[in-house]
Amino acid sequence: MEWLNEFVSWLTATDTRPVLFTAAVIFIAIIVSALLAASITKAAVRRLIAQRDRDLKTAAIAALVDASTEAAAWNSLTLQEQALADRAVAQADIQLRLLPIKGASTAANWSAHQLAEMKRNSATFGYELGPVVAEFRDRLVEWQNKPNRAKRVFESDLERWRFENTANEKTLLAEQDAWATRQHHEKYAAEESVDKSITAESPVAPAAFSRTETDVPDTTTQKLIDDVAAMDVARSTATGTDEKKLA
Repeated sequence: MEWLNEFVSWLTATDTRPVLFTAAVIFIAIIVSALLAASITKAAVRRLIAQRDRDLKTAAIAALVDASTEAAAWNSLTLQEQALADRAVAQADIQLRLLPIKGASTAANWSAHQLAEMKRNSATFGYELGPVVAEFRDRLVEWQNKPNRAKRVFESDLERWRFENTANEKTLLAEQDAWATRQHHEKYAAEESVDKSITAESPVAPAAFSRTETDVPDTTTQKLIDDVAAMDVARSTATGTDEKKLA
């Protein structure tokens, strides 16, 4: 117990007060600097995460806006282009739903409904859906800038569409979509069959042309051979005449 008594007496001594004051100041400074560094680091990480989320959100919105331009002309796209467009829309939809942002799923549901309407109306209106595409773009940009306000608008639109689309209307819309899809497939199937028939018939002409060329006799080569033979005969005759003169 002597060391404890000595320690207490040292703490209560007048000479140790400056030492204790200096130690307390250093300790408080260390604590404050640690808290300040932690807050700065937390703010930097928070800004980095917000920037990453903003970039992902911008990329998803850009993909959906690009898909809306293709959906407006959906009936004029080929089957391969439609498959690629559907894949891009699916990736953008998943990316949008997985964002850790309030209202992301609501915006994805609203975008899916609008894109489906554009595809359905493309068979009737075609490229006249420019204002619809512009409104779709502006609504998504507004959601990016003001997510809370745009979320309420999206929810009201979805609720209104839910009450407007009855069972009979949904059946009619499904039949309309099936009819438009069938007409589109028949159109491009007929075009592909015509292209295949043209491709199958095109190799006949070069074959006939090659046979015609091979059947024509090569008179130029024969003429050259005759000329060379005549020159050899003339040279041999001249050589024989010179020998007779020398003899």
